[in-house]
Amino acid sequence: MKLYVPHVGHLEGLEELLAGSNDIYAVYMAGSPDHVGTGRTNLSAPKLEDIAIQTEYAHEKGVKLEVILNSSCMGGQHLSPEGYRMINWYFDKLNNIGIDSITVADPYLVEMLARDYEMEVVVSVLSFVDSPQKAEFYEQLGADTIVVDSAVNRHFDKLEAIKESTSCNLKLLVNEGCLYQCPFRYAHFNFFSHANGPGPKPNVVDDYYYYKCLSFRIRNPELILKSPWIRPEDIKEYKHITDTFKIGGRTHFVNWILNLVNAYANESYEGNLMDLLDCPKDLKDLFYISNKELEGALSQWKQCEKVCSRCGYCKRLADKVTQVYSTEGTEEFLIQLSCIGE
Repeated sequence: MKLYVPHVGHLEGLEELLAGSNDIYAVYMAGSPDHVGTGRTNLSAPKLEDIAIQTEYAHEKGVKLEVILNSSCMGGQHLSPEGYRMINWYFDKLNNIGIDSITVADPYLVEMLARDYEMEVVVSVLSFVDSPQKAEFYEQLGADTIVVDSAVNRHFDKLEAIKESTSCNLKLLVNEGCLYQCPFRYAHFNFFSHANGPGPKPNVVDDYYYYKCLSFRIRNPELILKSPWIRPEDIKEYKHITDTFKIGGRTHFVNWILNLVNAYANESYEGNLMDLLDCPKDLKDLFYISNKELEGALSQWKQCEKVCSRCGYCKRLADKVTQVYSTEGTEEFLIQLSCIGE
């Protein structure tokens, strides 16, 4: 199994990470937001000289290094002569450094990388590849690897069709805690892309999408179970699709990352499911969901038609396995959340 593991972006963190586990195949981190943004918040934004040092260190340890430049929206800057020259210059520098792969979301950048560089071209989960047709298009553009849209993690018919239809390597994101079929997903990642990319940056007071999504899950914890994460114990069910799995969470501390590496490498975890999910701390502090009590749930999800109003399985399961640490202050917190964006 090849585990792609998040890295906070500075050398000290990389040293701690690689000293803590021998089960890491590759690490990934964001590049500089001065050139191409990313679809998530940057905990650290390494400069080129930092990336060079960390790439050399990772290679000394036998670990690959991937740079994430998966902005879902660049406002058309990449299609301008000035934007093209800037991105091309940055790709040149990364190529000369010797990084192993670059993850991008924009089809134009996929084709640009495949045409002009030797680095592995990875299609981001934010390209939303959820069908064999999309996978085929990205392969024609030059993709080497596709991170499949996590929304179809439990749609085995689609996963199998994607694998059958393309020769690209497939990678699955295992622990994203986002809503299944989230209505905010496109707008939220576009916002992040501008907030974590070249200026001008938006001057906003609150992240409407974050708080609205959070309030949905606090009110309806069954939505946490519907999120398309993959339990460590269920990795075996996906090995006919791929042997490559990505752990999300590049804004977390090293000890949290290492806990996940251990869980997925051993394909087992005793404890709270919330410990594994890349989701808001407010949810982790509120709910306890025994990971082991979810044994067998994937069998239901594999055959589920995803018509929740007719099924009700996740609601019944949530009622059975979800514990709330404390409800004190929860209603007041939800009232505050409901006021955001009004």
